[in-house]
Amino acid sequence: MPRPIDLLRQGREEDLWRMCCGFINLSLEQFMIIQKRLLAEQIELLKGCELGRKMMRGAMPETVEEFREQVPLTTYTDYLPELEDRNEEILPANPAIWVHTTGRPTEYSVKRVPLSERFLYEFEKTAGALGLLASCDAQGNYLAKEHLKTMSATGSRYYASGIVAYMMQQALGTDLLPSNAEEMAFPRKVKAGFKEALSQGFDCFGGLSAVLVYVGDMCKRGAASVGARFLLSHPKALFRVIRGLARSKLARRPMLPKDLWSLKVVVGGGADSAVFREKVEELWGRPPLELYAGTEGGVYATQTWDYEGMTFIPNLNFFEFIPEMEWFKWQLDHFYQPKTVLLDEVKAGENYEIVITNFHGGIMTRYRIGDMVRIISLRNEKLDIDIPQMVFHGRADDLINIAGFGRITEKTIWKAIENADIPYVDWTARKEIVGGRPILNLYIELKDNYIASEKSIVEAVYDELLKLDRMYRYNIYSTYGDPESVLGSKPMQVTLLPHGTFSSYIAQRQAEGVDSGQLKPPHINPSDEVLSLLRTPRAEVEVAPAIEFERIAVV
Repeated sequence: MPRPIDLLRQGREEDLWRMCCGFINLSLEQFMIIQKRLLAEQIELLKGCELGRKMMRGAMPETVEEFREQVPLTTYTDYLPELEDRNEEILPANPAIWVHTTGRPTEYSVKRVPLSERFLYEFEKTAGALGLLASCDAQGNYLAKEHLKTMSATGSRYYASGIVAYMMQQALGTDLLPSNAEEMAFPRKVKAGFKEALSQGFDCFGGLSAVLVYVGDMCKRGAASVGARFLLSHPKALFRVIRGLARSKLARRPMLPKDLWSLKVVVGGGADSAVFREKVEELWGRPPLELYAGTEGGVYATQTWDYEGMTFIPNLNFFEFIPEMEWFKWQLDHFYQPKTVLLDEVKAGENYEIVITNFHGGIMTRYRIGDMVRIISLRNEKLDIDIPQMVFHGRADDLINIAGFGRITEKTIWKAIENADIPYVDWTARKEIVGGRPILNLYIELKDNYIASEKSIVEAVYDELLKLDRMYRYNIYSTYGDPESVLGSKPMQVTLLPHGTFSSYIAQRQAEGVDSGQLKPPHINPSDEVLSLLRTPRAEVEVAPAIEFERIAVV
């Protein structure tokens, strides 16, 4: 079977575009035909393996409709201990690679997912699409060229962000700086790549958007402190720095990476991708093409060259969507099985929890990723794309995912507070955007006339969270350094609540006739309404900024 790199080397640029990016020309009806055909093939593979039959709870569906009616929704714990043990004999297809990310502290330390050879073949075409789309100008003219230089800013290919970068390298034949990046720790890799890029130049950059900002700041510092001996021995690097200084002086500001290089491709992901978009563009001179991806299913959706909503990818996963009202019902009763709709049934302006089933011998079956997406329109009128457009809205579970800080659960925060020996009545926490940066805001009511400043509580709880990370490894960003290095400050804030806040909240809810199980506010991700009842000031919150990733969660 031909691969993208074969078409690129043969100069068949139009065929390359059709192979990788042809999905944006599909009608919605054609999109759904592909989805249902590939799901029918996947159902047969699931029937033929032990773990697939376990996920389907003994059901033997013959149609897409029967599959959705008979097979229950799953979460990662349903795949344990089999995936944790890497038991390959019970899978639908032999895995070509196992990718992984952090798990849930105190439950499972690592989340492992097998990807088959056929899945990787299709994944490679999707990765090629990302590179081509990110290279487009405003008119959609793209760059198809081998040996573009790419600075490494991701983990290894065994992480989600790393596998996307690796697949793009395989699809389009990019050259990695440094060439032995996978063998190096991240800070050393960036320094080595930076020096090579000064001498050789570089064209492409991709990774978690928070990391692109972090590397950009490192390059700012590196360019200012690069040694005279290195520059004198590398004339091209010296010329690049002199030219960069001249550009920055003309702009009357400090030198930025965009003064040193003119990038042709920038790809960004992660749960906070939209938050960092402007900063990435400020540093690198080009906005990042945002993708929505994850460990469990590769790439789900991507922006196109208008840098607005994201278009779903048809050939890696089958998509189902839990309407927000169904999700609310499940929140009240976790034994309730939410109903789903398909992509041709979603409505513009509505929020949905996304559910995926891997194609091509993957194992994730009616799997709840834990994300809420928002359908912003049923088609992209500007580019005439006849597929619903989405943005990442937020988490649909009890995880708080913060760039640089990792995936934090209720248990993790509770343990940190307890270990810090802070006497409290109750607490609630959520992710908020403060000063253009994502932070964890802990709302807490102290007890027993305990007196402490918000700053001292931040210091105590933050230190305990770092200790817990060393124990449970919940921070997927630790590869890049500590949270303060990645984000430039502590990604945490504390809001002290007045005495009696939680008892007043419960009394008010009782007066409203609320069920006894719903009297207390949630510990994780309280709504604006809940916070208003707690009488706290309104804050700017991560609720679908125009375009938000994550998740490459993607490491």
